[in-house]
Amino acid sequence: MIIRDIMRKGELGVVEKGINDLQTEADRSAQRCIVASLSKQFPKVDIIGEETLDPNDKIPADWIVLGSDTEILAKPCPENLTNVKDEDVVIWVDPVDGTAEYTQGLLDHVTVLIGIAVNGKAVAGVIHQPFYNYKTANATLGRTIWGVIGIGTFGLDKVLPPAGKRIVTTTRSHSNKTVTDSVQAMSPDEVIPAGGCGHKALLVIAGVAHAYVFGSPGCKKWDTCAPEAVLHAMGGRLTDVHGNDIRYEATVKKQNAGGVIATMSDHDWYLSRVPQSVKDALPA
Repeated sequence: MIIRDIMRKGELGVVEKGINDLQTEADRSAQRCIVASLSKQFPKVDIIGEETLDPNDKIPADWIVLGSDTEILAKPCPENLTNVKDEDVVIWVDPVDGTAEYTQGLLDHVTVLIGIAVNGKAVAGVIHQPFYNYKTANATLGRTIWGVIGIGTFGLDKVLPPAGKRIVTTTRSHSNKTVTDSVQAMSPDEVIPAGGCGHKALLVIAGVAHAYVFGSPGCKKWDTCAPEAVLHAMGGRLTDVHGNDIRYEATVKKQNAGGVIATMSDHDWYLSRVPQSVKDALPA
């Protein structure tokens, strides 16, 4: 509601954090809401948000969410997560993934990402699409997809991508030679330029694309933690271009320097197609 309300009012409060890196009032307000709510319930857990905000900011009381979903809590906890300690957990928050697209009105590219890592591995994630169905009259606006490895993915059904062709999704606004070389090496029949890591991962999860290929540094841990967990919970995989798992401890560097490959199947084939020149350019 916060993100949609700010868009409706038209007071986006855009700030340039760097080259091709914007922040809006939606980013700031959504992060305050998410982080304050999680901190209230889990005060000992590390929570890392994309935005650097004043910790003394006052949060409206009605922004603090304290409830729990009994239907979700009723699901059996995977054995490897039954004895997790607070200090083993890091929550990565991207309050508005696809901020540039948000400011441009490309609202179907916008997601909210909350990823949970335990001992450095992505284990659970939430991908919320606040503007899902916004182009359809009288449709329910927004949807939430979530997943826990060992339980499954919920909020959408698994759909296989089109047979007999190869569709790759990649960045629409942060391309360079290594990105282009990586995508073309997959011999795609179609390339879908898209904004937001969460949105591109959802294109793979929803069977619209076969793979998300980004052969460049750029995206951060808060971009990939939730999508990786949701994808993995459905049977897919997300790694860097070398095939290394991405680590999510609180102390790691925030940037995913080795790029991203995300697939629902045939992951090793996509890794094998990454040009050596791209691998040499990106740290393993």
